[in-house]
Amino acid sequence: MPPRPFILVVNGRKVRQPVFVTGAPHSGADLFARALKRTPGFHLTIGQPSVLSVVYAFARTPSIQRGRDEAAATVLRDAFAQAWQVTPHACLACRPECRLARPGSTAGACVDERRIVRYADASPALLYCADILAEAFPDAKIVQIVRDGRDVVSAMLADAEELAWFRRGVENVDSEFPNPFFGVETPADLTAWRGLTLTGKCAMRWRGSVRKMARLRTSLDGDRLTTFRYEDVIGDPAAAAAQLSDFVGARVAALDLPGPDPAQGWRHALTPDQIAEIDRVAGEELRRIGYGG
Repeated sequence: MPPRPFILVVNGRKVRQPVFVTGAPHSGADLFARALKRTPGFHLTIGQPSVLSVVYAFARTPSIQRGRDEAAATVLRDAFAQAWQVTPHACLACRPECRLARPGSTAGACVDERRIVRYADASPALLYCADILAEAFPDAKIVQIVRDGRDVVSAMLADAEELAWFRRGVENVDSEFPNPFFGVETPADLTAWRGLTLTGKCAMRWRGSVRKMARLRTSLDGDRLTTFRYEDVIGDPAAAAAQLSDFVGARVAALDLPGPDPAQGWRHALTPDQIAEIDRVAGEELRRIGYGG
């Protein structure tokens, strides 16, 4: 059955072709988020409370929306309708990375409400409800970015916020199965999970995210979803910005790259045992998408 037609109005204007930037943790979604946030006419948010509460609920407990696509889409639309509202103190509720994405932002709104033409979001864990996003916004543009899983694992191991998901009482692979958020998809994955170190669990999360992105590519047309490779983006940022501009239908600001090239930093950051565990967990996926070296 086709989705019901709807009109979402935020700040007095219809939401048309919103852009959502997704990827595994530390895969480079922030590069596109910063560019879109500096692009005239765009209002991009990262981690507004109304969105995070819904996204993490759907990501970590997919059973609550399984078989309820229309209801889940309505909840997600309502969350973004609230997140994209521009008020004098809107930025006070943002995560630091949202405020820092636009240099010169103050405690007030970081965007002129009168100049908004398009909306976008790059909240953490957005990937895990991308299929609901496609249902909630049939004209949405979804951007995916994939990065070498070894670099992703290395970055996750240095990120206390990401590692907190693995704490006892927080990880929920036993009570919620299958669990795409942790990459646990089969009984064999669940059995293996219990014996993994933090390195292996990060690798399984990366593997699950890549598989999720692959499934999305088979379900959405190229005019609705595009995928970038992190290493290509930092290798030729001008070409990446041009490709993103063509996809979203707007001239996107230049990409603001990190400092020294961080690609393949895993070679220095990971121990031989860690590299071997990543290969056991995600080696097949790494080689499948061209990260076998």
